[in-house]
Order: sequence, then structure tokens, then C-alpha cells
Amino acid sequence: MAGSTTSTAGSVPGIRPATPARPAEELSPRRVVAFLAMVFGMFMAILDIQIVSASLTEIQAGLSASADEIPWVQTSYLIAEVIMIPLSGFLSRMLSTRVLFTISAAGFTAASALAATATNIDQMIVYRAIQGFIGGGMIPSVFAAAFTIFPPSRRAVVSPMIGLVATLAPTIGPTVGGYISHAMSWHWLFLINVVPGILVATAAWSLIDFDKPNWKLFDKFDWWGLIGMGAFLGSLEYVLEEGPNHDWLQDRSVFVFAVVMTVGAIVFFWRVFTAEEPIVDLRAFSNVNFAFGSVFSFVLGIGLYGLTYLYPVFLGRIRGYDSMMIGEALFVSGLAMFLTAPISGMLSSKTDPRLMMMVGFLGFAAGTWRMTYLTADWDFYELLVPQILRGCSLMLCMVPINNLALGTLPPDRLKNASGLFNLTRNLGGAVGLALINTVLIDRNAFHYARLSESVQWGSVQAQQQLDNMTRGFEAHPGLDAGSAALSKLAGLVHQQAMVMSFMDVFYLLTLLFASLAIFAVGMRKPPAMAGGGGGGH
Repeated sequence: MAGSTTSTAGSVPGIRPATPARPAEELSPRRVVAFLAMVFGMFMAILDIQIVSASLTEIQAGLSASADEIPWVQTSYLIAEVIMIPLSGFLSRMLSTRVLFTISAAGFTAASALAATATNIDQMIVYRAIQGFIGGGMIPSVFAAAFTIFPPSRRAVVSPMIGLVATLAPTIGPTVGGYISHAMSWHWLFLINVVPGILVATAAWSLIDFDKPNWKLFDKFDWWGLIGMGAFLGSLEYVLEEGPNHDWLQDRSVFVFAVVMTVGAIVFFWRVFTAEEPIVDLRAFSNVNFAFGSVFSFVLGIGLYGLTYLYPVFLGRIRGYDSMMIGEALFVSGLAMFLTAPISGMLSSKTDPRLMMMVGFLGFAAGTWRMTYLTADWDFYELLVPQILRGCSLMLCMVPINNLALGTLPPDRLKNASGLFNLTRNLGGAVGLALINTVLIDRNAFHYARLSESVQWGSVQAQQQLDNMTRGFEAHPGLDAGSAALSKLAGLVHQQAMVMSFMDVFYLLTLLFASLAIFAVGMRKPPAMAGGGGGGH
């Protein structure tokens, strides 16, 4: 393999010509096209997390699902995907990147077609779980391939590419989904994957030649470790998804899954430290840069998925936007990411990556700080600057985090490390959404109680406002002006309490990312030609 070739050459003094020869071979057109096909496959897998988020109402109507059932269209996908992502490292070593990615792309495509044929919510949940589990194998494979087959001199191009896909796909998911469901129907949210998926699977099987399978690992497959990991991560995702809306452990199902999560975690970590070939190899965390990078990736997941959730919720609940209008209002972040990606690539080869991260985190904090001045009247133009800051800052953070976390690992650890690295981002999103929902619910109740105190019958200002509203409704014959005015005033109190709870969430996000900028200096800057890619430079 690449790593052994390089280390052998490097052990003999004076032998340097062999080092650049390997990267030249790895940059053949065949491998570049194979990698681009893998990137597109990853884009589809990540996009499908959020592509349904703006169209859940249409899917709910089409499947005659209840309000409690329809969130599982997303939850089932996330639970299944979060199990596959860390598992993919072991499977990639056992099956090879070629076999794993081909199976993942083909399975994802087939599950997408099945999801389009679903006639009830139970079928949809099963098909989405299959889609998320099988498709999850594509995401870490791309990160591992990027840092294995490309030399460090090409990182300025490759790292922004995968960083752009990882951040852009979930960001534009609601926009793309909104357009598709309006222009055609919700079925096309899944059917749109079929033709590209077939092409990706075909290209993967025909072109990928990065590594060879190690079938002996199948004899050492840790089934108990897999069961423990599935119970741990799957239950964790469920608890984080359902906890905020069901008073956490006060709900019976959340409590049961919390117990399963705890038992699963014990079994999983016991097998990680005792099995001959554990399902997940945690040794990558002994690398300081990878450990710090994983923490940053976790927090970046909070910002990435948190704001992808917050903006649509605000525009839907407060502004009354439908999925199409939300998509049109939020395309700015995706455009900012796209335009910043090449700039991030150039800066990554000329600037200290820790400085890039600090600027990115501070830029993200500036965007969320601007949102703390939110009002119920904010629209596209008020959200413009925060969205630009969010998009640009995510790319400035993502590229150096990828390089620092994965760029200094030896090739034999890249596959497992890539799975762990992507897992931290997804778990960050899950934890972030749970915390955001909890804060929104608790602070909304708090602000509503405080505001209600100021609109009691004894309040002169509240009485004047109510009288003005009553006179306005008196112009409509047949309408109970007093009741209508009272209802509108109560609605205004609810709306303002909700806006204030959004402001609280943005304030907490500001503190989080501003403090993270300080910790960026804790990472070590890697040598200019260090890393697992490019034959182990």
C-alpha cells in the first residue's frame, strides 16, 4: 500500500525521487473521475437528510400520517445513518472502498425508489431507515479517499470540495426540497436520486481502485460490538430527537430508550477496548489534532444543522412562509458557501489554519449575534447579512478542520478516523437540535408568563391597546369586536414570546462560537507536507 511504500523509501537516506512518484500515479484521470463520482454520491446522501424538511406537510397529507408520526421521515434516516457512519471504517477495510461504495450507492438508489412508492407512513419509515443506513457508508469513504489518494499539495482543491459538499448539501436541502415538491410532487424528492445513483454506482464499480479487500477481517467481526453500537447510537439519536418535545425522561418511551442507550454504551465501549478487531478503532483520538478537530466538528455540526433548522422554523411560524418561500429566502447561505469554497482552498495553503478557524468561528458568532436583535418583522433583507456570515464562516472553518483533523493521520487509520470524524459532526447536529428545541420550549414558556403579567386587566397600556384593536374590529359587522381584539392580543403575546425565545438561542450560539475561537489556538499546526494522504507524506 501507499503508506508502506513511502515508509520504506523514507528509511533509506538519500532516496527521495520515489516519494513524489506515488502521488503522480494517484492523480491519474481514472482516480480523479472516481473521486468526483464518490463526492456526488456523498452529496446525495447528505442532501437527503434535509431535502424532506420543507415538504413534510405534503408527505404527511400524501401518506395520511399524524403530526406525531411524520417527523420519523427524518428521524429514521438519521438514526440509521448515524449507526453506519462509524461502522463504515471497518467495512471499508474488509470489503474495500470499491465494494462498499458500490453497494452503498446501489442500495441508497434502490431505497430511494422504494420511498417514492410508499403508501403509508410505516413503509416510508422503513424505506427511509434503509436509505439512511446504506447511504451512510458513502460519506466517510469520501473523506478517507481524499486524504489517501491525493498528496498534500492538492489539499487546497480537494478539502474545500468535500467541505463544501458536507456543509452545502444540508443547507440547500430545504430549498431544493421546496422547489421539487412544488414543481412536481413529494415523490420526486426520492425519484430524483435514481438516475444519478445508478451512474454513481456504475462509476464506483468501474473506476475505484484505491485499495484491496481484507476478507480475513470477516472472521474477526465483532457482532456484540455492532449490537452495542447500534443500541447506543440509535437510542441516543431517538432520545435527542424526542426528548425536547416529551419532557425528556418523564416520557415512558424516552426513558426506555435512555436505558437501552446506557446498556448499549457499556457493551460498545467494553468491546472497543477488548475485542481483537473492534468495530470502531478509537486510537485516532490519541492524535491531538484529530481529537481537537473532532470537537470542533461536533460544534460545527451544532451550527450547521442548528441554523438549517432555526431559520425555516422562524420563517414558518412567525412569518407564515410556505416551503417555497422559505427556500427562496434561505438560498443566500448556500451561495455564500459556494463562492467562499475556492477562497478557503487558497487560504488553506498560505495561511495558518488555526487563524482561519478563529476568523470563521468569530464570523459565525457575529452572524448569530446579529440575530439576537430579531423581530417578528424580519424578512429576506434583514436575514441577508447573518446568512452571508454563516455561509462564509462555515467554509472558513470546515476546510482547516478537515486538514488538521485528518491530514496528519497515517494511512492505516484514515478509514476508521473518517467515520469517527463524520460521526462527531452528525452527533453535534443531533445534540444541537435537542438543546435548541429544549431552549425554545422552556424560554417560550418563560417569556409568555412574563409578558402575560404585563397585559393583565389592570395594565393601562394593555387596556389601551385592547381598546384600539376593538375599535378596529368594530368596522366589520357581524363580528364580535371584543373577542376578536382579545384573541389578536393573545396571539401577539404568543408571537413575541416565541421571537424572544429565538433570540435566546442565537445568543447562546454566539457565546459558543466566540469561545470556540479561543480554543482554536490549542491545535498544533501540521508540517507543510504532513498527513496520511499522498502516500503517507
